[in-house]
Amino acid sequence: MKGKPIGGVRRAQLITTYGVGSLIAVGSESFMVAGLDLWSEFGPYDQIIHERRLERELGVKRFRLPPASDSEKYGDVPVVRFPEMQSCMSCNRLAQARFFGATRSPAKCQKCNRELVPSRFVVCCAAGHIDDFPYYRWLHKGGGSPGSDSPKHELKLKASGRSASLGDIEISCTCGVRPVTMEGALSKGALSGISSCTGRRPWLGDVPREECQELPRAMQRGASGVWFSDVRSALSIPPWSEGVQKLVERNWNSLRRAADLRDRIEELELANRMYSVEQIIQAVERRRQDEAGHTDTSEEALKFEEYQALNRTTEEKPEKQDFVCVPWHDDSVGTELAIDQVMRVKRLREVRVLRGFSRLAAPSSVNPRQRASLYTAESRPDWLPAIEVIGEGVFLRLDGARLAEWEKRSDVLARVAPMDAAYQERFTRFGLPPDREITPRLVMIHTLAHAIINEWSLDSGYPAASLRERLYVSDEMSGFLVYTATSDSAGSLGGIVAQVESGRLATSIRTALDRISWCSADPLCIESDSSGTDNLNRAACHSCVLLPETSCEEFNVLLDRALLVGTQDNPTLGFFAGAQSG
Repeated sequence: MKGKPIGGVRRAQLITTYGVGSLIAVGSESFMVAGLDLWSEFGPYDQIIHERRLERELGVKRFRLPPASDSEKYGDVPVVRFPEMQSCMSCNRLAQARFFGATRSPAKCQKCNRELVPSRFVVCCAAGHIDDFPYYRWLHKGGGSPGSDSPKHELKLKASGRSASLGDIEISCTCGVRPVTMEGALSKGALSGISSCTGRRPWLGDVPREECQELPRAMQRGASGVWFSDVRSALSIPPWSEGVQKLVERNWNSLRRAADLRDRIEELELANRMYSVEQIIQAVERRRQDEAGHTDTSEEALKFEEYQALNRTTEEKPEKQDFVCVPWHDDSVGTELAIDQVMRVKRLREVRVLRGFSRLAAPSSVNPRQRASLYTAESRPDWLPAIEVIGEGVFLRLDGARLAEWEKRSDVLARVAPMDAAYQERFTRFGLPPDREITPRLVMIHTLAHAIINEWSLDSGYPAASLRERLYVSDEMSGFLVYTATSDSAGSLGGIVAQVESGRLATSIRTALDRISWCSADPLCIESDSSGTDNLNRAACHSCVLLPETSCEEFNVLLDRALLVGTQDNPTLGFFAGAQSG
């Protein structure tokens, strides 16, 4: 937005927390980040990011860091005022800001000269639409709104202050209708028969509203369910992480259709002491083959490529690399803990791309209607906003034979069955088939990753929010990567790789298992039949294995520490039963 900035967030937050379509509180005001159509032209501060595998999957040519500039010439990320409904704390009037005579920020009541307070409530639907709460229809039991400027219907909102409950927030109208409170407004189905989805997309500006049959749900504007980021990420792995491929990437427009590659390389003076002409030619041919081929670009295929790279040795070279992965041999973790591969990822690069967002529920890979777009269909850009993280990590692979034997046990399958049923129910509500089966392998490895992150956050010098998991779980995969997840001062300090090189890997894992074998919420936690969002957890709570949501691939669901350490009734249920330190 050109002119003086009204607030600020970090670039990384514009991908994960405050992306397009999300709400940002700035002082006493509330704004929504506008769509890519409305972003200012990028200035000299613009930075291009390339990650070939993600570009291929998402169908774009490049990624861009969100703009960040103090220059009034180039502007910054634009926002729109939302919610539009405002109230005055002095006269209690409830209307859109323009009907108060407010023309600038911060919005003020022209009559009382008091700053207006944005509405606490909005309505969202599962298709991603969002609008102001229908106060008039809520008060008049579904009657059509005459417009906020009607002299016969001037709404007022008053909070008694006796408590913070919705029952103490009263709405009235000058027409004389009996006042009502907001009691029950946030429950499911509360707006049935009162209001339907308006199909509004305020982040895209003045665009036509979409037809929508979804039932909207009222929420507080600061609730986490108002906006879920749909982020795709990938690690830069060989061959695309090699320096010669980066050289080719920078000069691809000149090289892609060159009739004589050798002459073109010499003309551009690309060959140097690090890369010979032959190496550059090979890299160009590999890129050409990749563009001409029909490579599987699904998330599962990308994960499997990374899994293979993490199991291979990639030594450090004199040239600049984005991926260095070397093994560490520790017989104790294999014998006692059934971990048959330990890899020190001394350097890695992850690119995270915001491809959309959802409301009310986390985005689903099989229901594209739940994913709201960052732009209008008529102006699809050839780029998406992204950030890159340079860090380090440790990859652990579990013994496949011992894992296969354990996950076939009847008591283990019975333990996971309710979670799988709850997961299927989540999709059934939308008339869709589940995108996967929830297996003991997935839940156990996921919970183990959480336990290790919590333990290493105490020893490595990183806060838990600066660590992240990356799961590689399927019939062919049985590992996970714990790595640094921030690009700020808690970036790559070497504390994660040091957990392995110190020789304390086995001890730290046993300590992590010992720590989660008991929870301060026990016995309620360990005996829980279901917990978490949509009942997708069992023995998992904030006192034992839950992490900051930015650290978890699965939004803190599909967790059960009983699959690691067993229960009091069945001590041998856990994969690591008996492996604790004490």
